[in-house]
Amino acid sequence: MTGLSDSFHRPINYLRISVTDRCNLRCVYCMPAEGVSLMSHNDILRYEEIYTVARAAAELGIEKIRLTGGEPLVRSGLTQLIQMLAQIEGIDDISLTTNGVLLGRYAAELKSAGLRRVNVSLDTLKPDRFELITRRGNSLDGVLAGIEVARSVGLNPVKINVVVMSGVNDDELLDFAAKTINEEWHVRFIELMPFVGGGITPRFISASEMRQRLEQLGELEPCLPTAGNGPAKYFRFPQARGTIGFITPISEHFCFDCNRIRLTA
Repeated sequence: MTGLSDSFHRPINYLRISVTDRCNLRCVYCMPAEGVSLMSHNDILRYEEIYTVARAAAELGIEKIRLTGGEPLVRSGLTQLIQMLAQIEGIDDISLTTNGVLLGRYAAELKSAGLRRVNVSLDTLKPDRFELITRRGNSLDGVLAGIEVARSVGLNPVKINVVVMSGVNDDELLDFAAKTINEEWHVRFIELMPFVGGGITPRFISASEMRQRLEQLGELEPCLPTAGNGPAKYFRFPQARGTIGFITPISEHFCFDCNRIRLTA
C-alpha cells in the first residue's frame, strides 16, 4: 500500500504525465477546429524535469505512470523519456495513451525502451466518419495498422477507447463489441463529457443504454481487468477472449475511487 494519499484519504499510486499540449487531430469532443493556444517550447517541461518529478513521486509511493498529451507521440524523443522512467526504482508499469496515428511507426522502439502497454483512442471504424470526428485527413487505416503492430511487439493488452456519441457513432457499438469476440480486442466505451465546440454536435448516451444495445450479441458477464487499475467496469461475452469496459464519468461518478495525480506539460 502506498504511503501517499490525498485530502480525502484516497491512496494515490498512479501518476499521469502530459508530455505535450500539441495534437495532430482535432476531435470534435476535445478541441475546436482551429485548435487551442499552445505553450511555447520553453514553457514545456524538459524530459530531465519530468524524470525528477517522477523519481520523487516514486519515492513517495507512486508505482504506475501513464504518458498522455495532447498526443504524446508528436513530441520528439519520447522513447528517451521512457528509458529514463523505466530506470526508476519502484515504477512497475509505464503505459501510453495515443490516438494511434503514429503508433505503427514507433511501437517497436517504445516497447524496447520499456513501455508496457498502450491505450488507443478510436471512435469509429468507418473512414469517412473518422475524418468527420477527427477533422483531419483519413488516417484510419494507419491507426488500425498501428494497433496490430503494437500487439505484435507485445504492448499488450492494447485497449481501445471509444467515446460514444448519440447520433454520431452509437450505431457502431455492436461493431466494436464484436471485435472483442472475434479479434480479441479490449474495448472501453466512454460516456461523452460536456464540452463546448463547433461542427457536428455529439449527444450523450449512458453506459446503461449502451449495455442494453449490446445484449443483442449475448449476455455480458462481469470480469476482472486485463491490466491497469482505472475507473472502467469490465465485462465479456461468453467465449470471448477480449473484454468490454464502461467508463461512466456522467451517469456513475467514480471520483471516490480516484488513485492518481496529474503532471501537466
